[in-house]
Amino acid sequence: MSSEEESETSVKILSLKDKVEIVGYGETPTSRARQDKGEMKLTQQQYFVWASELAISKSGLVKKDFDGQGLAIAGSAYPHAEIWSAEIAQDLGITPSLLLRSDHGGMGGCALLHQSALAVASGVVDLVLCVSADTPMNITTPGAVRTWRYETEFQKPFGMMGPNSQFAFILRRHMYQYGTNQEQLGKIAITQREHALKNPNAYLKQPLTLDQYLSSRMIADPIRMLDACIPVNGGLAYVVASKEMAKKLPHRDNHVSLLGIAETDNYFEGSRMRPDITYLGIKDSSKKAFEMAQVNQRQINFFQPYDDYTVAVIMQIEDCGFCKKGEGGKFVEQNDITWKGNLPTNTGGGQLSSGQPAMAGGFVHVVESIRQLMGEGGERQVKDAKVGVATGIGAISYGNSLVNSITAVFGKS
Repeated sequence: MSSEEESETSVKILSLKDKVEIVGYGETPTSRARQDKGEMKLTQQQYFVWASELAISKSGLVKKDFDGQGLAIAGSAYPHAEIWSAEIAQDLGITPSLLLRSDHGGMGGCALLHQSALAVASGVVDLVLCVSADTPMNITTPGAVRTWRYETEFQKPFGMMGPNSQFAFILRRHMYQYGTNQEQLGKIAITQREHALKNPNAYLKQPLTLDQYLSSRMIADPIRMLDACIPVNGGLAYVVASKEMAKKLPHRDNHVSLLGIAETDNYFEGSRMRPDITYLGIKDSSKKAFEMAQVNQRQINFFQPYDDYTVAVIMQIEDCGFCKKGEGGKFVEQNDITWKGNLPTNTGGGQLSSGQPAMAGGFVHVVESIRQLMGEGGERQVKDAKVGVATGIGAISYGNSLVNSITAVFGKS
């Protein structure tokens, strides 16, 4: 097929608007396993069970209701087992008829939602329990966390030291190309810390000032320690149900509807040989998700972007169309992104302050979206929240920004 023929080929996307509902969620408290400070140290299996029990109970279901239904599992930083999903099914004591697995990194929370919604909307199952847990703070063996071959073969030999080094390139380019500054990045870190102070499950509980942010240690110039998420142990889960099943459950007037979802993997802005690394596939996935949901940016009541780094938040504000490309820093500077502002952003503290439970990190934004639309945000509840957006990005790319991108639009049922 010629390039001209390819460009003329239209791809029809199955609309999932109002086809499924999210009927419950669960989130464990986070921990860094500092037993010397009285913090709990649990296994991955314990977090999986805990988060699952919370979500199942919240949904008004019991564990046996998921026999013959769906179970969706995200991967883990360790042990990276090839049969991880089967192992978790055994640990939970569930006999599913559909077993889904994500290896999308930070996109995992939304990716499993996408897969589950497709399975439920097509009638394969009526319920899917989506769950992830990870314990990066329990890993003590050097080299235990495996990565992909691009890093081991083409990056580490030349001095690249993981995500911090790679995101330093992305942030430096964004600063050079658009004038983004550290005060704008600091506002994101400070705002999300304010939200974490109102979240009982968040890890970081000390207020943060701009001076503290600016004086935090440089870890990969221009990335500061407070530009990066904090690793924690924890687990999260949610339950996807068909419209028919949802009607039979308690609290059926307080469910969350999936309005739109779309993913874009291996996106390139411009040349594939020299792409513009200030863009993410979110530019494409958000356009498709908003179209499916039939909403625009002015109708969004809150935004939960994947936040492994502060600059990732700015890039996604731009790529989701809340401002023009390159104006994300100014947007943050000139707008109120707190829970009571005009674009409440990462209202639970995000991974920057609530914590990143490794491969379960992508669930943080989905669960906070569900909580807000169920009106259970507590002190950080967004007033009259009716429509919200969550994103996921994963797999820091070799020669680009990130490989996996997804956008989900949620609404009150």
